[in-house]
Order: sequence, then C-alpha cells, then structure tokens
Amino acid sequence: MKKIVKIVLIFLIVGAGILGLSRYFSSKPSLPENEIITRNGIHWHPEIKITILGKNQEIPANIGLGITERPIHTHDNMGVIHLEFPGLVRKEDVRLGRFFEIWGKQFNQNCIFDSCNGPDGQLKMLVNGQENFEFGNYAMKDGDKIEIIFK
Repeated sequence: MKKIVKIVLIFLIVGAGILGLSRYFSSKPSLPENEIITRNGIHWHPEIKITILGKNQEIPANIGLGITERPIHTHDNMGVIHLEFPGLVRKEDVRLGRFFEIWGKQFNQNCIFDSCNGPDGQLKMLVNGQENFEFGNYAMKDGDKIEIIFK
C-alpha cells in the first residue's frame, strides 16, 4: 500500500512539473521567424575600422572579456569583432550598437565617440564598401568589413 502511494505521489509531482513547464513556455511570446538568424549558434568575425578626422582609432583588445566573456568581444587590437553565440541568435543580438554598448562608447547615426555631426564633420558608415544608414542597428554578418568615418 505504501509503495502504491509513493508511486502515485511521484506521478503527481512529475505531472505537475510537466504542466507547469508547458504553461510557462506557452505563455512566453513567440519570436517572429524573421527576427531569428539561427537556432544553432554562430562564430562570426566581422571587421571594424574607425577613422575620425583622418586618424585611425584603435579598437582595444579584450572588449567584452573579463570576469565573464560576452558573446560579442575582441581578442586583440586588429579590429576583428568576435560574435560567438550558442543556440538561438536574434538579429537584435548582433547589432553593431551592441558592440559599442559593451565597449562603453557612443555610436549612433549622429555620433562616434565624442565626434558628432555638425560644423566639425559628418558621420558616414560603409559596410563592405557600400554606404549604410543603419548605424547601431546594423546586424553584423560574418566577414563584414565595417568602416565608420567622421570627416
């Protein structure tokens, strides 16, 4: 009799757990497929070059590395951005603006660092040699050559 009670209790606990998990996952808003890059992770390497008033700006080593490793980071000062995401990757995850947020630097359609559109110059961004107006919203891709120019 005690054995039957234990088995019934185990089934009830497992059943409640399954029910709880199914309700949790069904209540989460679904992500539109056009916002998903992959469900299998990425290991991409876009390159970035920043020039302000004719001077190349160094992209420091170890941006995003420290106590924890961010999925967007640098290893050296050569301008290679490492995008290393496991599992689900959304367009939002690989925005160029995310890199600047992790770095702690300003970048948007008007400013790069402290240089903002005005009498001193204008900001321009090229991706693979073509002018691009997405700036911080640009979703980086493997092998991209990104140039940010303020002149």
